[in-house]
Amino acid sequence: MNERDFADLAAGHALNALSDADERAYQEALAGNPHWSSHVQDAADAVAAISDTIAPVEPPASIRASLLARITDLPQIPVEPQQNSGDTEDYAAAGPAPVEVVSDAKPAVVAGSGWGLRRWFTLAASLVAVLVLGFGAVTISQQLTRPASVVALEQITSAPDAQSASTTMPDGGVVTAHWSASTGQSVLVTDGMPALPTDRTYELWFVRDDTPIAAGIFSTDATGKATAVLQGQFHSGDVIAVTVEPAGGSPDGTPSSAPVVAVATA
Repeated sequence: MNERDFADLAAGHALNALSDADERAYQEALAGNPHWSSHVQDAADAVAAISDTIAPVEPPASIRASLLARITDLPQIPVEPQQNSGDTEDYAAAGPAPVEVVSDAKPAVVAGSGWGLRRWFTLAASLVAVLVLGFGAVTISQQLTRPASVVALEQITSAPDAQSASTTMPDGGVVTAHWSASTGQSVLVTDGMPALPTDRTYELWFVRDDTPIAAGIFSTDATGKATAVLQGQFHSGDVIAVTVEPAGGSPDGTPSSAPVVAVATA
């Protein structure tokens, strides 16, 4: 098994969607290649991000009732139990029994066989699960490829304590800070913010008790738009600030210039 195949299995394991055979292969590959464990964490983080951004939906009760009604309508053909006989027959000497192939035959549910009511219900439920997963595959793919800043912004705005504040820069650019104490996240959204030369960058800061704490760098597009998530835990009362720093961020971890943006959250 190569590393790419293992990454696929790790995603299936995180979704609890592996068959018994694939689960064994996954566990054996992980035991033999512990350096692949990063794929396990990446898959778990992706699934957690998806679950945080998708509201649970209660399936309609009619689905189960419809399935049960269809199963009940399946033909139930009883089979008479075989009677014990004193006669014995040498089956080995008789050779294999002939197999009759019947075209257009319809499967029947045989009493006492493995395909009883429970197996038919499991099959029907599995088909429903396949349809649901197939329908949601595109949505899951879209969730996995979305920028972390967009995901964080959605989590903030859906939180019960979501707050935001905007400020207008001297040149007309608008900067809006979004935060939520319950999620511990904060995001800065800009529109019309001035573009910087290639040797400069914008750097984010939490100003907490008059102490600046570096929270990542960002750049804008040609129209001055950006959505940047602040790295680190947001605390109530923080001031969210932006400075202009050398490319790559402040070399000593402290602001080298006065903030061009400062948004109070208290």
